[in-house]
Amino acid sequence: MEFTNGTAEGNRLTLWDEALVRANRATGRVQMIQVVWVYEHPVNMDQVRRFHRNFGYGMAGRRVERSPLPFGRYRWVSALGPAAPLHINTDPLPREQISDWADRWAQVTVDPEDGPGWQMAVQSFTDGVTAISVVGSHCLGDGVAALLAVGTAVAGANIDIGYPPPLSRRTGRAILEDLRETVRELPTIARAARKAVKVLRAGGEAAAAPAKPVRPPVADPDELVIVPAITTYVDLAEWDARAEALGGNGYSLLAAISAKLGERMGRRNADGNVSLLIAISDRTSETDVRANAMTLVNAKVDPTEVTKDLSATRGILREALKSAKDQPDEILELMPLTPLVPKRLVKKVADMMIASDDMPVVCSNMGDLPPVLTCPDGTEAEYTAFYGVDQATPRGELEHGDGQLVVVSGRISGKIIIGIVAYQSGAENSKARLRDLTAQTLAEFDLTGVFV
Repeated sequence: MEFTNGTAEGNRLTLWDEALVRANRATGRVQMIQVVWVYEHPVNMDQVRRFHRNFGYGMAGRRVERSPLPFGRYRWVSALGPAAPLHINTDPLPREQISDWADRWAQVTVDPEDGPGWQMAVQSFTDGVTAISVVGSHCLGDGVAALLAVGTAVAGANIDIGYPPPLSRRTGRAILEDLRETVRELPTIARAARKAVKVLRAGGEAAAAPAKPVRPPVADPDELVIVPAITTYVDLAEWDARAEALGGNGYSLLAAISAKLGERMGRRNADGNVSLLIAISDRTSETDVRANAMTLVNAKVDPTEVTKDLSATRGILREALKSAKDQPDEILELMPLTPLVPKRLVKKVADMMIASDDMPVVCSNMGDLPPVLTCPDGTEAEYTAFYGVDQATPRGELEHGDGQLVVVSGRISGKIIIGIVAYQSGAENSKARLRDLTAQTLAEFDLTGVFV
């Protein structure tokens, strides 16, 4: 099997993946992918242990190794097998604490460089319920990569991509190799630098954006906050029938629900629209080992009429996708500068991207997913959830950055799974409120969700 790594050579990270690692280090933000399974029938623990042993292969069986040069490219190295012990607790918790338990496990230590890159836990609950959680660094893989890792672990594929072991390059050799690579890429770096100058000049000549409203001071800006994360499940036949009745499809229905929920959470802009930042996977195959293989597409949706007619939303999404294909994001042309950007500037750029002026709602539709993804013990779990979460974040950062709203969905085993991670500046931020807002939003579309 021949593995591909986007535009990177050998075991080097792609520039996009390296940018994410460097941004995480510069900002201190730890971004995670989490998958949770809830079993209402007895779990085969021998199979769960097998799943744990198998999980640390493929894209989960690696770590990031830095160059000895500050401007040298980062590389993947092998880290096969379990990254950490399987954490099992058979002392049952109340069933209603499943979501809070998952939150706690999303705060465990993961590190794409020093390890462990991922961790897995099993917890018993009352009424014979068992939950399994796996969390991993977003730097090792995006949502699709995580689900690929789940599928191959269930199947027992145990894929070795062929990365070298850690520290397999002697320091002197690594310095010479990385220096030669940098010299060889100087023409590309120079073109990116000229592009950066043009972008900066264009930004300076553009009209100044209106000043953002001054927010009241935050009482405890350094308090670390776990952003509420919930999952709701909608019957697949009900979902598809409602999308068709509104003149849309499943994708436009998700976008409309995201826009409507964004409106409820104060994310409507002065022009009346809600800005959607849509993540589209561009992973070419199961052998594409880029950690984060996606394109980000911007679309503006007016939430006023979406509960009655999806045709306009469907058209907006179609045009946004076409525009993104015809006019690639110019930020990609600046990527060759990634290894050369000082840490303090990386943090500034990342902060600017998070504190966007138009309060985007991140929306990702993972489409139809195979039932094997629900089977860490060899049988289908009654409920499967997945989402991208950040580890505890300072409250001041969330308040002054206009909060966040991330909506991720997938179709599996007769259900639409919708994972929502949200924080609203200046509002009560609890799971109970987020569930209420989500239920009210679904009801506007004549849909009913089940919360676990």
